[in-house]
Amino acid sequence: MTAPVLHSDVLDRLGQEIAHARLPAGSVVTLASLEERFGVSRTVVREAVRVLESLGMVESRRRVGVRVRPPAGWTVLDPRVVRWRLCGPERDLQLHRLTELRLALEPTAARLAARKAGPAVGERLAELAARIRELGEAGQGDQPEYLAADIAFHGLLLEASENDLFLAMQDVITEVLAGRTHLHLTPAEPAPASLDHHEAVARAVSARDEEAAERHARAVVMEVWHELRDADLATPAGRLTAPPSRTS
Repeated sequence: MTAPVLHSDVLDRLGQEIAHARLPAGSVVTLASLEERFGVSRTVVREAVRVLESLGMVESRRRVGVRVRPPAGWTVLDPRVVRWRLCGPERDLQLHRLTELRLALEPTAARLAARKAGPAVGERLAELAARIRELGEAGQGDQPEYLAADIAFHGLLLEASENDLFLAMQDVITEVLAGRTHLHLTPAEPAPASLDHHEAVARAVSARDEEAAERHARAVVMEVWHELRDADLATPAGRLTAPPSRTS
């Protein structure tokens, strides 16, 4: 028996096609054509289009149809948009931009965590850093367990900053970390320096050393920055075609 097509399935298909420019800006589709194409009800199509409208990716016009909007109008920090763009032809550009965002955000979050967080946060960060090291040294840096620990570590830093605007970025950072793993860009054996810096962040937060917390959090993200830079230098087209380096 064929499984029913849900609005989330239609949403993901359309979202990816728009994000990958297979449906470029200015393209127009009708609800009827989408119904026929996906073999779903008008209700399912409307719900998918409604979500895309809320993300600024399309607009509906009476007697015209659903028109694709330019990327400048998209909610580019919505985790769904981040995910769709990361699996498309502009993956490398998105990784660069998202890494730049992390560099602007995470070191300051670590500094604030060192200023505001209590001992329990430092202890939890130390536990997560130890787990990251354990899995990384076991060659499991590209496995779900490592990803879960890494997401928890970086998410806790944002939470411990006690800045609700930083915390609002947690899902975006999660998509970036998960995207690198799902795209097989995370190495099985992280660089020892990256493991060291994770642990140093935890120690600095525990010691309320704001300078050290910011410095080591920046170093963690800079490992990824260097990986992207080196991949660009190694490939004339700037594509990440080389195997991932030993970074976090």
